[in-house]
Amino acid sequence: VFGRTVICRDIDVATRVARTDGLDCITLEGDQVSKKGGMTGGFYDYRRSKLKFMNIIMQNTMSINKKEEELKGIGLELQNILFLLQLEQKITAFVTEQQQLDAKRVLDKSVLEQHKQDIANANKQKQYTSKALENKRKSLADVQMQIDQLRASMAMKRAEMGTELIDHLTPEEKDLLSRLNPEITDLKEQLINCRSDRIETESRKAELETNLTTNLKRQKQELEAIISAAEADALLDEVESKRQELMDANLLVEDATQQLKRVSDRIDELTKQLRGIKDEKNNLKGLEDAYERTLQDEAKELEQLLSKRSNLLAKQEEYSKKIRELGPLSSDAFETYKRKQIKELQKMLHRCNEQLQQFSHVNKKALDQYVNFTEQREELQKRQAELDSGDEKIKELIEVLDQRKDESIERTFKGVARHFREVFSELVQGGHGHLVMMKKKDGDDDDDDDDGPREADLEGRVEKYIGVKVKVSFTGQGETQSMKQLSGGQKTVVALTLIFAIQRCDPAPFYLFDEIDAALDPQYRTAVGNMANTQFITTTFRPELVKVADHIYGVTHKNRVSRVNVVSKEDALDFIEHDQSHNAE
Repeated sequence: VFGRTVICRDIDVATRVARTDGLDCITLEGDQVSKKGGMTGGFYDYRRSKLKFMNIIMQNTMSINKKEEELKGIGLELQNILFLLQLEQKITAFVTEQQQLDAKRVLDKSVLEQHKQDIANANKQKQYTSKALENKRKSLADVQMQIDQLRASMAMKRAEMGTELIDHLTPEEKDLLSRLNPEITDLKEQLINCRSDRIETESRKAELETNLTTNLKRQKQELEAIISAAEADALLDEVESKRQELMDANLLVEDATQQLKRVSDRIDELTKQLRGIKDEKNNLKGLEDAYERTLQDEAKELEQLLSKRSNLLAKQEEYSKKIRELGPLSSDAFETYKRKQIKELQKMLHRCNEQLQQFSHVNKKALDQYVNFTEQREELQKRQAELDSGDEKIKELIEVLDQRKDESIERTFKGVARHFREVFSELVQGGHGHLVMMKKKDGDDDDDDDDGPREADLEGRVEKYIGVKVKVSFTGQGETQSMKQLSGGQKTVVALTLIFAIQRCDPAPFYLFDEIDAALDPQYRTAVGNMANTQFITTTFRPELVKVADHIYGVTHKNRVSRVNVVSKEDALDFIEHDQSHNAE
């Protein structure tokens, strides 16, 4: 289904579907059946079949594709031959290039040996530098670790300084703590001094190792290289001096080694002292943990006492509330019940409770509900008054807008009706026509109009206007006719008259029509062409509109592609004449 139009096999099926389902139908041959009962179609010329032409086009396309495939095969063979020729040329060029590369490779090999020797020397220097850097990193990590430990210790000591725990200590523990504090202070100062000495010693050790790896050993290697490369007679003269330098270097190395050993011994001694200080610190930490556990136990007991106190306060508040609910007591109440026993008072309380239960069915909130409902009623009455006032204002606005609407409709209709009379007399020589605005009272008395008065809306208003009736006479004599009494061409003339009348009343930049002259007689076509006092764009197969056109465009369809071309008036008239003669045949 396309736009409520059904494609059917033949005319019989189309007629049945249009009658039963109320849909427009079209057959494969082009015959049309309207849902209103009209049928359009007839003879079909199979010599102009598009399917036959499409079959021929497909066969020609297949033959063209086969020829193209054969040409592609020949082209591939030619490409293979050219590829072999190019391959031979490349092989010759590669052989020449290989010979040049062999000669160059011999030269590069000698240069490579020299570079390898340089790289070996550089790698040795890199190893010495890496070792020195690794030692530096180790010493830096140790120093960083000591700094972190000292910071953690400082934070813990500051936290300990913020807590007062002396009151929980025994006299013996206080005496021991007073004796240990000066010792701890002295040990901390010694620890700081030892760490500074250790850092200086490690830096001196790193400098000596760097000097040893970078200067002395390098000088030794240079001397060995010079000794191996120099001539025999020159070496004999310099042997003594270099040997003396080697002995001096060995002495420096031994001196650095001894100094390094002393530094290591000093570091070991400081490490032992640091362990002793850490042991004392751990002992003090144990005492601190014991005091903290004691403090936590006391805090738990305090929480239990506070919880018990809060429960008692809540009960006190509850009993006080119950006493307040009993209301004020008389001055002699205490004296009256003070001398009575508790059991007697409990019996009296029980009797009072039984008497109160007799009034349990009474709604105790009735007074409060009455007050709330009264306030809600007053608010609703105020809101109703506001809504009534707004409703009256809206009704007044609707009346004003309806009046303006009716005035605008009447003013526009009068202009369109006047132009309708003028345009109809121009299109139909000797004819006359006019428009009639149908109101509710006109619709009740006129039997020719199918449109009845509109029903009243929700507010009781009734629309004043219910439609427009057209009365025309093409002969100028006799009674006027309505739209139902006109033929198809006459209805087209009336429709064009209404469009031109609206155009004169409210002009638009341009108008677009599709074969408006198809159902018109020749004299009406000429009249419509002469009415074009503004820009009209229309499609046509008739010569009357072509003769008065300013610009003409022809639309052609070829190879499933539409093209729009500018054509002259003579070519357009020849095309129309050829089309009319072809249709007549």
